[in-house]
Amino acid sequence: MKRLFTLLSVLALCVVTVFGAYNIAFIVKATDSEFWQYTIVGAKNAEKDLQGLIKVTVYGPPSEADIDKQVAILEDVIRTKPAAIVISSTSSHATAPALNRAYQQGIKIILIDNFVFNTGYNSFLATNNKLGGGLAAEKVVEFLKKAGKPLKGKVGLISSMAGVQVLIDRDDGFKARLKELAPELEILPTRYVDNDIAKAMAATEDLITAYGDQLVAIFADNNHTGVGVARVLEERRLQDKIIAVAYDSDPQEVEALRKGILKALIVQDPHGMGYKGVMFAFMAINGEPLPTYFDTGVYVVTRENMDQLKWVLDPYLRKRY
Repeated sequence: MKRLFTLLSVLALCVVTVFGAYNIAFIVKATDSEFWQYTIVGAKNAEKDLQGLIKVTVYGPPSEADIDKQVAILEDVIRTKPAAIVISSTSSHATAPALNRAYQQGIKIILIDNFVFNTGYNSFLATNNKLGGGLAAEKVVEFLKKAGKPLKGKVGLISSMAGVQVLIDRDDGFKARLKELAPELEILPTRYVDNDIAKAMAATEDLITAYGDQLVAIFADNNHTGVGVARVLEERRLQDKIIAVAYDSDPQEVEALRKGILKALIVQDPHGMGYKGVMFAFMAINGEPLPTYFDTGVYVVTRENMDQLKWVLDPYLRKRY
């Protein structure tokens, strides 16, 4: 890989000397989330490593709930005619017409994190989220056993948003694996919270009120839902009664893990998504073949191994620019 990038760099340098650096637009789902800031660290590290051959410009709506805003940003970006677009699309459908038009115009399209249907693209980089959801289920069962609890009762599932493929995969993976491991645990209907921490807190409160001691575990499928669940369990001192596992690694989630409020975090590699996403864009610009899908990996972090996995939990430690 290093030799390939060296060769591409030499070839690209000749082009850049004449035409200037390649412009790569990096569009995140939201600017209010540490997770997406971590991807930006990776993207900017890639820009630094390519030493002036590319210019990465970051865009994104304030919240993942702002789907229309992200589509508008994408439309504006396409009008600037960048050499490539690296995008974590909130919706699996809403950005498709614009992305497909950009692809037809020759703009290289790299999808990260969430797949978009009905569009041309050069490569898709993401976590195997069904596997990640399954790992969350395994941790729920493991910690219930450690707590000496029977594998019976009700399990809450709090999801950031409906209709987002990446979340659907996580939730499906969780449900399927939990059913295999503990068929007497009943998974309650999914609560959707518009990626809002306050709504995630309200949903957690509702579950506790409605099911009381029957509620034995909760799975939160992203960073904001994880933070919401953790806040309620800590305030009500229920961390030993309700086993909570969440996706992602915002600082508040990491602190909740350290306190034992959340029992495990299912963590992606957002730095890797950003870094490899930009590198793949650079390769696509230079006509190099790319895999249709690239698995960026998934990690299970607990209080016991969190210090060994700091590089995954805090990508700012890898910042080089």
